[in-house]
Amino acid sequence: MQYNLFSSDQYTFFCLSSGSCGNCYFVGNGDYGILIDVGIGVRTIRKRLQEHGYDLPHIRAILITHDHMDHIKSVTTFAHRHHIPVFATKEVHHAISIHRLMKYDIGTSRRFIEKGVSFQIEDFRFTAFDVPHDSYDNSGYFIEFGTHKMTLATDIGELTAEMTPYLLKAHHLIIESNYDEEMLRTGNYPYHLKQRITSGRGHISNRMTAEFLAKNIKSHLRNIWLCHLSNDNNTPELAYQTVERHLKEKGVKMGEQLQLHVLERNKLSPMVKFE
Repeated sequence: MQYNLFSSDQYTFFCLSSGSCGNCYFVGNGDYGILIDVGIGVRTIRKRLQEHGYDLPHIRAILITHDHMDHIKSVTTFAHRHHIPVFATKEVHHAISIHRLMKYDIGTSRRFIEKGVSFQIEDFRFTAFDVPHDSYDNSGYFIEFGTHKMTLATDIGELTAEMTPYLLKAHHLIIESNYDEEMLRTGNYPYHLKQRITSGRGHISNRMTAEFLAKNIKSHLRNIWLCHLSNDNNTPELAYQTVERHLKEKGVKMGEQLQLHVLERNKLSPMVKFE
């Protein structure tokens, strides 16, 4: 298979999987890439990387948002077998180390980060920030590369004042749009699970995401990816239509000023390249 079909100064983003089935995101250039979360199997990650012209030796680092299994499934395997550095907060590393389903210890691949303190991985600068969720210590990531600013925020219990500046600075935004409120209300989930999702430590709905974006839309925003859609309480069409409707009401010209994407569950997304 042939790799690196574009220049090293051309940045790229794609999603390998999104949702409770597993989460994994890629940001990189023509020479290498960085994964955020590895909540799917190593073989699946390798296969999907290869479809976009990369392979495991191109991965320079892994960043972890939090300790839930759909975000960390393969992390100790990557560290133990492939010696890839794993960046996470002290609390998340501790949670991984005591997780009963982790096969190996991260060992010398462990890298500690602090929220609000930027760190550099080659051409990419990352800043972790707090995201409320019922995990040990959930982080979003603000990413700077070239002239671009990207923010990834998933598994959001609520949209907080602390998160907002990172969301508003982004040229490219990956943000959760987990459930349709009516589908969740009338669906078959037990009461305690519905309460968990809507508690402020669970997830945010299509409406919440749409209203936040419509209220805070900035002219420099170029791409929105809606992520972590529920399989039982949402559809890609509903998520897209809800956000699109709110943005159009604000006069945003979809497809011209702004591109709106939906990341489907357990599916490789198209690659987007940034000049």
